[in-house]
Amino acid sequence: MRLTPLAAALAALLAGFGANAALAQDAGNPAAEAGIAELKAQVAALMHRIEDLEARDEAQSAINIDNAEALKAVQTGQAKVETGGGLKVRSADGEYSMQLGGRLHFDGYAFDDDLNTHTGTSEFRRARLTLSGSARGWDYKIEQDFAAGSNLDGLRDLYIARRIGPGKLFVGHFKPYRSMEELTSSNEILMMERPFASATGLFSGRQFQQGVGYLYSGSNRSAGLAVFNLRGATGPRNEGMGVAGRATWAPILDSERVLHLGGWYSHENVNEGSADLGAKANYAGRRGPGLTIASTPGASASQVDAWGLELAGLAGPVFLQSEYANASFGQAPGGDQEVEAWYVQGSVMLNGGRKVYKAGNGVFGSPKVGGAGLWELTARFDHIENRDLANVEAESWILGLNYYINPNLRLMFNYTRGENGLTGDEPAQYAVRTQFSF
Repeated sequence: MRLTPLAAALAALLAGFGANAALAQDAGNPAAEAGIAELKAQVAALMHRIEDLEARDEAQSAINIDNAEALKAVQTGQAKVETGGGLKVRSADGEYSMQLGGRLHFDGYAFDDDLNTHTGTSEFRRARLTLSGSARGWDYKIEQDFAAGSNLDGLRDLYIARRIGPGKLFVGHFKPYRSMEELTSSNEILMMERPFASATGLFSGRQFQQGVGYLYSGSNRSAGLAVFNLRGATGPRNEGMGVAGRATWAPILDSERVLHLGGWYSHENVNEGSADLGAKANYAGRRGPGLTIASTPGASASQVDAWGLELAGLAGPVFLQSEYANASFGQAPGGDQEVEAWYVQGSVMLNGGRKVYKAGNGVFGSPKVGGAGLWELTARFDHIENRDLANVEAESWILGLNYYINPNLRLMFNYTRGENGLTGDEPAQYAVRTQFSF
């Protein structure tokens, strides 16, 4: 039996009582003898209680050792389970892995209406669960957005991928390689919504497509090419086809400075069963008023060709990003309509920190957040227009503030002032977001 310091002290005290008792007996003091006898009985009871507690402690220690050995056996003999930074499971032979993640974006907004009335309220902008991992040399990703609906309505990324040569091959449902801001994760975009030179405007309703892609990722450059059909997860069966390619280069890339250059091209050719291809601008934020900029009918057997240039940079806490996009929307048997879109956006980190550049796919991500959190002041000017139709244009000014509480939690505020060049409508929106991701 282990003897704790307390037990040892009580034993010494008991021995002392025995010596005192002998002295008391020699002195012939009955009262002292009775008091000492009572104390000895109490100490004996305490000693018995301590022995019982020590026995329980030893039993629990054995259980703890057994649990540790069992966990070690799971990790080394069967599977490895990691909980730091998310739930990850990997088989002992490394052939299979699984990781669970997700994101929750909860928005609230109100409108300062002008010509038309719009309803302000709250909504779940995104509520996604993501399952990703690998199986025998192939990566996979399955992502469902429950805020967008059930079944195929909310399907986002759904693909398998494998490294082949210097790059990676993707097969399934994913974003074509076009528009820097479109390819930036919704967890890391600067504002609550993307600009017009993305699937929020120029490629309206065509964010994810089914096809095959190949992405090369270098230390300061990237290049991607995708061939896809014009059917998204919920779109009708059709024979329309498209191709998109993008290349990026960062000639300056160090811990404090980044210079990003990029360009992309997209071709979409409608065919039997294709839906209409359109560009639309919600110029006062999500759920606000919209203006259709151009449209290519699915039955026209025509096409949409678009190209874009990217320029972005980082200098310590200061971040700037801009894109220019030009698209030709076929109107067969009529002439094409030219659509032009561009934006300039930027931010300043107010209390330290800097945004992260991801050279492998040529986009900027959120800053690394410490225990004190980070504040970011943001701004954007956004413009889109149809060059062939008078006054068919829209623009918006956005001022925002982001508060990164920790790496998983961000609060956002956006004030948007928009203008419809066709009608003269000039509404505004106040919007807030609670964003949690893991």
